[in-house]
Amino acid sequence: MASTRTFLFELGVEEMPSAPLNNAVKQIEALMVKGLDESGLAHGAVRVLSSPRRLAALVQDVTESTEEIHSVMRGPSAKIAFDADGNPTKAAEGFARRYGLTAADLVLREDADGAEYVFAEQNVPSEPALPILTRVCEELIGAIQWPNYRSQRWGSEHESFVRPVRWICSLFGDEVVPVSFAGVVSGNVTRGHRVLSPGEHIVPDADGYEAVLESVHVLSAERRAQVIRDGIARVEAGLGVRVDTPAKIFDEVVNLCEWPTVLVGNFDEEFLAVPSEIICESMLSNQRYFPTYGTDGKLTRAFVVVSNADPAVSETVIDGNERVVRARLYDAKFFYDEDLKVDLEVFRERLASVGFQQKLGSVLQKSDRMEDLALAIAREAHVVASSASDAQRAAHLAKADLVSSAVVEFTNQQGVMGGYYAAAAGEAPEVAAAIRDHYRPRFAGDELPEGVAGCIVAVADKLDTIAGMFAIGEPPTGSKDPFALRRSAIGVLNILRDRLGCGYELLVRAALDAYAEQGLEFDRDIVAESVCAFIKGRMEQMARDEKVPSDVVAAVSAGSVTIPADYLALARALDGARTHDRASFENLATAYARASHLADATLGTSVDRTLMGAAESALLVAVDKAEGAVASSLNAKDFSGVIEALASLREPIDAFFDDVMVMDEDVSLRENRLRLLNRFESVFAGIADIGELAKKK
Repeated sequence: MASTRTFLFELGVEEMPSAPLNNAVKQIEALMVKGLDESGLAHGAVRVLSSPRRLAALVQDVTESTEEIHSVMRGPSAKIAFDADGNPTKAAEGFARRYGLTAADLVLREDADGAEYVFAEQNVPSEPALPILTRVCEELIGAIQWPNYRSQRWGSEHESFVRPVRWICSLFGDEVVPVSFAGVVSGNVTRGHRVLSPGEHIVPDADGYEAVLESVHVLSAERRAQVIRDGIARVEAGLGVRVDTPAKIFDEVVNLCEWPTVLVGNFDEEFLAVPSEIICESMLSNQRYFPTYGTDGKLTRAFVVVSNADPAVSETVIDGNERVVRARLYDAKFFYDEDLKVDLEVFRERLASVGFQQKLGSVLQKSDRMEDLALAIAREAHVVASSASDAQRAAHLAKADLVSSAVVEFTNQQGVMGGYYAAAAGEAPEVAAAIRDHYRPRFAGDELPEGVAGCIVAVADKLDTIAGMFAIGEPPTGSKDPFALRRSAIGVLNILRDRLGCGYELLVRAALDAYAEQGLEFDRDIVAESVCAFIKGRMEQMARDEKVPSDVVAAVSAGSVTIPADYLALARALDGARTHDRASFENLATAYARASHLADATLGTSVDRTLMGAAESALLVAVDKAEGAVASSLNAKDFSGVIEALASLREPIDAFFDDVMVMDEDVSLRENRLRLLNRFESVFAGIADIGELAKKK
């Protein structure tokens, strides 16, 4: 077995932002593995280490050379490879070219079957690891992609990278691997923490790399994350608080330091009168500070700072960060206090100068449409009058905060600030809550609005946008969805399913009617059909995401059940029944598909009982009984009962096809039997196309 060593490749740079650093970390392992594998250099596990100033890969058990390879490939027979004069044919030349050879390089010899063939023989000699590692590293540097970030050039160099490269440490065991990039040549030195261990530090060998880093105050990302978590745990235990550490911000903080120290600062008591949302956004988004909450769930004055400075100057660091927070929060408090002086109706009037979409008018016009649509949704959902009134009022004021100073500064708090301003203005709590929640759900897994009014306004807002974009001929295309219409449609469906319990088809028309009244010209029927098809497509995807099989989704989609709650309940009921008795359902599906194929709708469903035999009469009785059971179960929204009623037709339809010749020569018998099949099929109409379950996968 060939000898192995550990390989280290470290690229040292000026401080990288968190996003490109994370992106590069995800790429390096794959690039290193690809380079080594394609070069034929055997290796073990690849581990990526990173900090704001370095990207490194540690590769275990790299062999000191590639294996020597001798390969023999059989080509065409001698009769085909050479003509009568012994000259190579096109077949021989093509075979040789495939392996980088000429026809003269081919070997002619007898194979095991006694016939002569031409053979291509190749010898790939063993190659030492060092030049391979040089090549892999230099190619890796150039292969790293920086989406959404421009690469930089520095000095007189032509090469580019996300930040200037300052050093390269590349070791195969204790041997330096020659690597050069942008005028920087590799060696056996790394650099430590800028303040605590500045300058160059020797790395004796690849195995000792991590120990050297820790000795010069640089921790791996995993270790930094753990140090920060441990520090936060101590803060929580010591102060009796909960520290809010959003995953995205936490990961960013990990990538902003090399030797983290967890510190606690405090802001002034007066800022607790400001809505906690803008305080937290200011601290998290602008300063990367973590807010804290007391046992009562309320924001406290304490906040957590992760410092990359010398722990000896922690007091100075805390003081500096408290000064920064104070300045930021003074701004937030000023915006909030000034906004409270302005009536919400004044804010709303200013929406006339804020564009929603060039062809769809202003945000004020959208607000008017939302108000009308909210009443339509309330009627369709059969909500009580008080909730309908609250929804209408909330829709009227929902967008007013968009022109407030606080929301202009903290755009993520739209809706939230409107809720605060509405409460301060004396609006009903339900109205304030609806304004606050009407953007929900904002992303997959986000909470739905809490109250009925909030759900109505949220649907009105999202449905208005969807309808408008379709009306002007700008639906989502491929991966392009600039107005997030797919996300909005899923939000609408979730609210309708879980909270309001109504359908979307009439609401789509109401939304389009509002645009028509505004003067927008479009074909309402065509656009309504397109919008409904779009929303139904999202509903089908939701069902598949909830593990409903595609054939069941197709079967239910062929019916007329479109109320989201009913659609998904029916799909689950059908899937459950099929899972419970697969053979019976497959037989029913096959029989339905056969009946559907034979049925002739032009004949109607009126049958002559005097022309029926026993099997026909039994099927008719079963159909009549199933019709009543289906109608009763649908009325009670008992979808398991619906499926059970349909399943009851399996035996009589099987007996019918076994005993009856449908296409009888007697026209009266034939047409009567076809009418009976029409009756049978009509039981399923509007429920599901069970025949979809019989289709071959």
